[in-house]
Amino acid sequence: MSVAAERANLLGMHRAELEAFVAGFGAKPYRARQLLKWIYRRGEADFSRMTDLARDFRAGLAERAEVCVPEIVADRTASDGTRKWLLRMPGAAGNEQVIETVFIPEPGRGTLCISSQIGCALDCAFCATGAQGFNRNLTAAEIIGQVWLANRELGYDPDGERIISNVVLMGMGEPLANYRNVLPAMQLMLDDLGYDLSRRRVTLSTSGLVPQIYRLAEDVNVALAVSLHAPNDRLRDELVPINRRHPIAELLPACWHYLERQNGRSVTFEYTMLDGVNDRPEHARELARLLHGHHAKVNLIPFNTFPGTKYQRSSAEAIRRFRDLLMQGGVMATIRKTRGDDIDAACGQLRGLVADRTLVRLGSKLVSLAVRA
Repeated sequence: MSVAAERANLLGMHRAELEAFVAGFGAKPYRARQLLKWIYRRGEADFSRMTDLARDFRAGLAERAEVCVPEIVADRTASDGTRKWLLRMPGAAGNEQVIETVFIPEPGRGTLCISSQIGCALDCAFCATGAQGFNRNLTAAEIIGQVWLANRELGYDPDGERIISNVVLMGMGEPLANYRNVLPAMQLMLDDLGYDLSRRRVTLSTSGLVPQIYRLAEDVNVALAVSLHAPNDRLRDELVPINRRHPIAELLPACWHYLERQNGRSVTFEYTMLDGVNDRPEHARELARLLHGHHAKVNLIPFNTFPGTKYQRSSAEAIRRFRDLLMQGGVMATIRKTRGDDIDAACGQLRGLVADRTLVRLGSKLVSLAVRA
């Protein structure tokens, strides 16, 4: 779809923004609600097909607005049915950027993993995305556009069953470092005139930007996942450098506050299993002591290798032993099934193509343009 500079992209505008936009050329607020249904519920981008809108209103929209979605560069399907799209995003000085979006089909559910940034500045030691550096934040349109596009490509029927039942912000980037654009995108996922997803079916994953977790608790109610990966500050400083700014003693109270404020069931703590690094029995016992007595569950993630990494995946036996020790310590723990690794679509493997990199890494320079919300 061509981009006309003078036209507003309606994709990514939440309900209040859309109402303000249509009011700008004399339309009533209910027109915005009709547009929401057409764009998200029916996946329609052509105003001429929005048949319950007045003809003059459609003509006005065609002159002033558009529904502009990301462009697909590549579309790959793994042997297990996992599907990955590479999406082209505009960049500065003609340098186009490519992000990745992944759909994971399972019996009774379909999970879409979406990106929030081009690259990532948090520089987690075991993550392929962070190894590339950071270019820019995605706009709200580019974030929600991944959901819109995946629905179209998967053959979504507005009168049929929902194909995408869950959306997780676990792709490229740190969502809370792009707060101003992630928030309206999530609001559209939850809006009953948008995608109307349950708050438990939209998950935001963060490496631990503590001030933004407190802010999130006031603004939106979604499931919270935290990339923990270590039971103590010494090890987490190495694996997740943002810990040097927001150590575990600050991070966990923010998580419990979020649960209390939003009446949530639990926080999921993601823990990537690295052979000989964070997978020993003493690590499991220390983690159990850290989380015991709180509404927490741990998702153990077998490490997914990528070129240039120094880490190896923990053995299946070590991962099971770690899980069992957590359970014995009173902490719920599960082992994530690896999906899409034959097309580099598994957790931690998303790389996209980050040209024109603004190489800012929190391992050497804490907080940068990447975390300007």
